[in-house]
Amino acid sequence: MARARLNGIEIDYDVSGSGPAVLLSHGYSATRRMWDGQHRALEGRYTVISWSMRGHGETESPDDPAQYSEQLTVGDMRALLRHVDVERAIVGGLSLGGYASLGFSLAHPEMVRALVICDSGPGYRNAEARAAWNRRAHERAVELEARGLDALGGRSREVREAAGFHRSAQGLAHAARGMLAQRDSRVIDGIPSITVPTLVIVGDQDQPFLAPCEYMAKKIPGARLDVIAGAGHSSNLDQPEAFNRVLLDFLGALPPEPARR
Repeated sequence: MARARLNGIEIDYDVSGSGPAVLLSHGYSATRRMWDGQHRALEGRYTVISWSMRGHGETESPDDPAQYSEQLTVGDMRALLRHVDVERAIVGGLSLGGYASLGFSLAHPEMVRALVICDSGPGYRNAEARAAWNRRAHERAVELEARGLDALGGRSREVREAAGFHRSAQGLAHAARGMLAQRDSRVIDGIPSITVPTLVIVGDQDQPFLAPCEYMAKKIPGARLDVIAGAGHSSNLDQPEAFNRVLLDFLGALPPEPARR
């Protein structure tokens, strides 16, 4: 575990291993700890970097709701990679972390060697569908403000296991409104322009995200789709051996990085 003040807030992160860098971002109301198993599985061959987003875990939770947005999340990812002296990484995440990874790839393609998108979606082109998603995000914020961290009970596994590590229910509420809610169709419109090798992983029991993952695998040129049997929304936690096998196979097949000059 380490801390760094980046973009004006203190970010909690973890780095382990050596070799090509892999940056992993968690889902909404989870923390970096959901990737502890991947640290253990990958650290013999890769440098694994996980972190907790604004409002999550032991990362700072600003009081100002304007300090939570997709743009600021992408900026934090860039700042963290620069902080640990990584110029280019394999970038991946689950759910909100996968969406943020797509946004990061579109904003900073020069820093992305490959993408790993897990149990996630590319957002919505249809304004009504986006509005329905945003209503659910705002409902989660209201519930957190009313019930505190008890509102996380009954959610998916990575959320339940993170409940004891969050600093602030209010920070999570701000993150729901500012980071989980979506403003436009920029990400879904941009994914056909992605040119790096991409792995899309989804649990076969993650019904809401099966179709979005299939869509991304079709729209991102050359993307590979792997469906993990017996896994729900937390595919890396529900079936860790199968998840790690798929991930290591994909990483091992990537072309080598050119040597630094």
